[in-house]
Amino acid sequence: MEQRSGVRPDERRRGRLRVFLGAAPGVGKTYAMLDEARRRAERGTDVAVAVVETHGRRCTAERLDGLEVLPRRVVEHRGHELAEMDLDAVLRRHPQVAVVDELAHTNAPGSRHAKRWQDVEELLDAGIDVVSTVNIQHLESLNDVVAHITGVEQRETLPDAVLRRAEQVQLVDMTPEALQRRLSHGNVYPAGRVDAALSNYFRTGNLTALRELALLWLADRVDEGLERYRAQQGIEQTWPARERVVVALTGGPEGATLVRRAARLAGRGAGGELHAVHVASGDGLVRTSPARLAEQRALVESLGGSYHRVVGEDVAGALLEFARGVNASQVVVGASRHGRLASLFRTGVGDAVVRGSGAVDVLVVTHEEQPGGLRLPPRARAALSRGRRSLGWLLALAGPALVTLGLSRFPRQDLSTDLMAFLVVVVAAALVGGLLPAVAAALVASLAVNWFFTDPVHRLTIAEPANAVALVVFVLVALAVSSTVDRAARRTEQAARSRAETEALSVLTRTVLIAEDPLAQALEHTRTTFAVTSASWLERADPSAPWACVAAAGDRPCASPAEGDAEVVVDDTHCLVLRGRLLAGDDRRVLEAFAAQIAALRQRQRLSAEAAQVRRLEEGDAVRGALLTAVSHDLRTPLATLKASLEGLRDPELQLPPEDEAELLATVAESADRLQQLIDDLLDLTRVRSGAVRPHLVVAGLDEVVPAVVAEAPPGRVRLEVPEDLPPVSTDPGLLRRVVANLVQNAVRHGGGAPVEVHASVAVEDARRSAQLLVVDHGPGLPGAAKERAFTPFQRLGDRSGAGLGLGLAVARGLAEAVGGRLEAQDTPGGGLTMVLTLPLAGTAHRLAEPVEAPVEGTVEGAGRQLGVGA
Repeated sequence: MEQRSGVRPDERRRGRLRVFLGAAPGVGKTYAMLDEARRRAERGTDVAVAVVETHGRRCTAERLDGLEVLPRRVVEHRGHELAEMDLDAVLRRHPQVAVVDELAHTNAPGSRHAKRWQDVEELLDAGIDVVSTVNIQHLESLNDVVAHITGVEQRETLPDAVLRRAEQVQLVDMTPEALQRRLSHGNVYPAGRVDAALSNYFRTGNLTALRELALLWLADRVDEGLERYRAQQGIEQTWPARERVVVALTGGPEGATLVRRAARLAGRGAGGELHAVHVASGDGLVRTSPARLAEQRALVESLGGSYHRVVGEDVAGALLEFARGVNASQVVVGASRHGRLASLFRTGVGDAVVRGSGAVDVLVVTHEEQPGGLRLPPRARAALSRGRRSLGWLLALAGPALVTLGLSRFPRQDLSTDLMAFLVVVVAAALVGGLLPAVAAALVASLAVNWFFTDPVHRLTIAEPANAVALVVFVLVALAVSSTVDRAARRTEQAARSRAETEALSVLTRTVLIAEDPLAQALEHTRTTFAVTSASWLERADPSAPWACVAAAGDRPCASPAEGDAEVVVDDTHCLVLRGRLLAGDDRRVLEAFAAQIAALRQRQRLSAEAAQVRRLEEGDAVRGALLTAVSHDLRTPLATLKASLEGLRDPELQLPPEDEAELLATVAESADRLQQLIDDLLDLTRVRSGAVRPHLVVAGLDEVVPAVVAEAPPGRVRLEVPEDLPPVSTDPGLLRRVVANLVQNAVRHGGGAPVEVHASVAVEDARRSAQLLVVDHGPGLPGAAKERAFTPFQRLGDRSGAGLGLGLAVARGLAEAVGGRLEAQDTPGGGLTMVLTLPLAGTAHRLAEPVEAPVEGTVEGAGRQLGVGA
């Protein structure tokens, strides 16, 4: 038996995994795997054996003849030499197909990965197809079950998800008796271990139970593939591939009998499923015993079934819709508890289910609660509201009377005119109250026409045959029109619901794509769409772990599926739970679509998080590489200059004139300043990245801060224009000085010798005033994409001097944002680069993301001193 699943387009570059699954050691998994490898090699496929454990079996070893066997890696552990798969050798060899035995194997200490399946994942990521083997007892979800059956705890386990991701899982099956014969012939273990194995692990009962576990596990995977195929192909008809029994519970005393009978039906075949469904009315009234329903639910769950509640006025329709949704093979209903007289006035649920079942088998179970005598029928519940039904009956009874009164005040009309007037009343009754009021209106109208407008009047006899025919035709037309109008109204309601469902799914899709917190928004949209109190998304690590609420919307979120009023279990580890009201069958179908969308969202979030982690690792590698480059060049150069200059000054044999000595001392000072600048940049970047910068905001004027910074620039290289009447800004003067200093130094370095211009002004953006400081150079400038890259660390775009680490602009932007400002790069008209620093004016400061802390040493320059900036 084999389970296959299609390969998604985004997995084309990844290798494909095929696993031979066995119930116990010795069933022939490795033999079958090697046969597959030989078949592929004979077809011309490049096959290499990475690791195969023959366990001394001659037949298995013979299957290796003609196959390329890669050398293993020898690992010493506690005085023993262990032969492990050489992962690097397989990657270098890079065959089309690698044969890897025992997927759940634990690698020797010191290996790259702890488990062999992790080695296989790396091979698959490299685009190598893998053929492997595993026993059912090694699956993590079945580990405790196997230990309970066999009394042996398996220490080597494999996550179920690894096997589920395999493209093919093929069962290698063998009866317990055949396996025991193989064991006794010495084809599994050496002769000295055969008796112990037969009397312990390889007992007939153990092997039968393990075989059943393997068959059931693979059957579940096949069923998942079948459900996926039916969903992809839009197939709504039931395919009874396995026995799924749906039992209808009304809350009556016969419920326990029905549940036990349905459980016996589900238990006749392996993998049978039992689903119990209670269809509640949509008006919120409780017509059954909650205590009895709770008892029946407990009975269902004790028998291994699942309990569901749906809402629907049409009990049979809701029940069949649920049955088709779970691909049920049988529906079990109880015989009607209504008497013979009641059966004349209404159709029982069992009869309605039988008529609408289609391909689903229906079993009507008799029970002790069946009535033996006559009972009056209960009042039927209509799908329309009570108000519409009342108004419809009012039109049916009063409408003909009003029309009769109106027609009697006019001269005698033709009979056809009278009939058309009464037909309007019939149609109105059908539109408002449905079919039954329309039928009543037609009958009353026919009697009124016969009594008042057909000769002889005031008698129920009809003199002319033509009038009799016209009256009969009127009744038939009235009934046909009322039926058509009622059907059209229902179709309109269904179309409106379909449009609402489509719009709800469309909004959910847009929410998933554009919302800042898509999971929270999706759950809130789910809660409002279904008008429930709360919507909760539950997850768990594995099927045996307890559920945990990952996210929720609304009040009183659920911590487990049992706490909710409606739940959709997407798979073994994901579930959507609603609390607040029961859902109708068609609502549940839409809820399943919502759950599938949210599950896809969670998968996308996990993939995005993994991608972000990869990007962070790549950025970290880039920063480390750039830092190593900086240490090897930018820091090494001034250190070498310092050392050479100091050695020249300390050499007693070298008599230097005063001017050369002064020049060496100046070189020492310049190199020390350069080192200090590089170290300050590194420390500043570290503090900005870690969020350690805590500004101390005060009111300051740019005409006080900027000139002091410009004065430190080389003479004649900077032109300053800061109006004295410029409004003050809210900033940290120490941090602002460092920002301006970095911008001016960068502009002087890249300005091409032309003077740098520094301008300050007031700008208006989005009806909000702010201060702008422009640092303008007329150098070569930067192309479009490079402007933003200039603010990333270790970027020296167009710098050929080799001076600095490329941190100045990165530090400047980080400090500018720390004081509530914004730093951008723009093109200078005529060529060059303009740095635009926008700062909030005093009284309009932006709220900082981090809390403001007290400055160091209690001065306004404290925050600047944290970064080494002087006052």
